[in-house]
Amino acid sequence: MKTVSVVIPTYNRLARLQRVLKGFEEQAYPAEDFEIVVVSDGSTDGTNEFLQSFRPSFSFLPVVQENQGPAAARNRGVEMATGNYVLFVDDDVIPEKNLIHEHMRYHEMHRNSVVIGPMLTPDDFDMLPWVFWEQSMLEKQYRAMEQGDWLPTARQFYTGNASLLRSHLLESGGFDPTIFRAEDVELAYRLANMGLSFVFNSAAVGFHYAERSFNSWLKIPYSYGRNDIMFAREKQQTWLLPAIFGEYRRRNLFVRALCALCLDQKFATDLSIRILTLMAKVADMVRMTSVPRMAFSGIFNLQYYQGIADELGGRKQFYRALHDFRKEG
Repeated sequence: MKTVSVVIPTYNRLARLQRVLKGFEEQAYPAEDFEIVVVSDGSTDGTNEFLQSFRPSFSFLPVVQENQGPAAARNRGVEMATGNYVLFVDDDVIPEKNLIHEHMRYHEMHRNSVVIGPMLTPDDFDMLPWVFWEQSMLEKQYRAMEQGDWLPTARQFYTGNASLLRSHLLESGGFDPTIFRAEDVELAYRLANMGLSFVFNSAAVGFHYAERSFNSWLKIPYSYGRNDIMFAREKQQTWLLPAIFGEYRRRNLFVRALCALCLDQKFATDLSIRILTLMAKVADMVRMTSVPRMAFSGIFNLQYYQGIADELGGRKQFYRALHDFRKEG
């Protein structure tokens, strides 16, 4: 039995996966104490053939399955793992040499905890502007946790770089395979209900080589919005609704005005997204960093609150729920 199993789900990212695995061959942590479980979730780009021929210095278990989504792939990896701990890493996160060591060091210090490591922006990679904005927001969270401005919670549990006892995963029931976005956060809510705490180790570094199209990026906040309402209603996370509307009240005037103009208004939404995207691209070319930040923040929040509105039943229901929250608050 190994001390830790690294579980990596992958789908059609062979070149990036190869770099990730190379990073694990260079780990400072003893190779005899960890294993890598890679689950190919319906890959068609040669990943499966590579996994069968790969002969690394560490224990390696390749798993191939039909495409079922990241939650099912991670569940399969946990099922096949033999380590006492499971470290989740995404197939676009290249580990710094002390990644495993730092996760395990924190587990020794913090019993019954989930350890979260940062996914940092690499210096040798040019991200698309909207991805760079998303990465910047992620690193803002990391700085806040590192400086003690606020404590890490289940909402910062991203399976690109996080670890916990395998027994806790099994007790929780694992990932919900019917959820295809924010499935990691939904699991984290259940882990928190079990009494686990969340700790952040800034030294457990992975470098995030994130790539996604603009249309793919647009779908992320919308799915987050719908899922937050679903989690509140169907997953007994009743605290989420007050949190959502409390956060909305603290949004800046630009975001709230954009929502007032665009929620449930397809023409206004499409036009606003086109204008803001153009502004961001032009500003990015001339290195005006504040404009892309404002533009992509507006787009992301608009999509998120549209997802919330749609799951609640529409614009009227969104503002009615906001009004009720204000009265109760």
